[in-house]
Amino acid sequence: MDGSTPMSVYLTAAVASYLLGTIPFGYLLVRVFRGEDVRSSGSGNIGATNVARKSPALGVATLVLDAGKGLAAVALARALSGGGHQKTIMTIAAFSAIVGHMFPVWLKFRGGKGVATSVGSFALIAPKSIVCMVGLFLLIVAATRYVSMGSVVAAAAFPAPVWVLHEYVEPVQLILIALGSLLVIWKHRQNIGRLVAGTESKLGAKHA
Repeated sequence: MDGSTPMSVYLTAAVASYLLGTIPFGYLLVRVFRGEDVRSSGSGNIGATNVARKSPALGVATLVLDAGKGLAAVALARALSGGGHQKTIMTIAAFSAIVGHMFPVWLKFRGGKGVATSVGSFALIAPKSIVCMVGLFLLIVAATRYVSMGSVVAAAAFPAPVWVLHEYVEPVQLILIALGSLLVIWKHRQNIGRLVAGTESKLGAKHA
């Protein structure tokens, strides 16, 4: 940590970003427009893929809003911070927003898998790497029709372009990015099990 930056800046960025991340857009949209609990059907997840099983339009809205809250968290952290350690504080904010999405206090810590929020969170920090990973994700999904496979592979690969393209300032950023990737992969552990067993649902199927 930078001694010239007050610890309160780091804490404020982390807490505010976590709270932004906890906004369960998928849950709220399905509850408001369909009168249902999205967690009671499909994969039980509050993310865009499961919401889309209820309504493609609500799925797109969830994707945009989940990415947007990650982007907003990092933008807020950038506004709060400054100096040579600004990107580190922004990365702390990104990681906190992802954790908030995955473990929202309002839903008893039962949240989403963090893919869209990760994209939005890191868009301001490592834009070139995000473009690479979105491209990789789309290629895998187009080839296999497995959204989960695209998500897991992109998450696993993400730290590599950040390092190769030098889209980081301090090593702690790479550590947080790697931890974020591991959390996304861990959240997909059931999907990975189904992929291995050959029972994972493909894009367009009605059930997870």
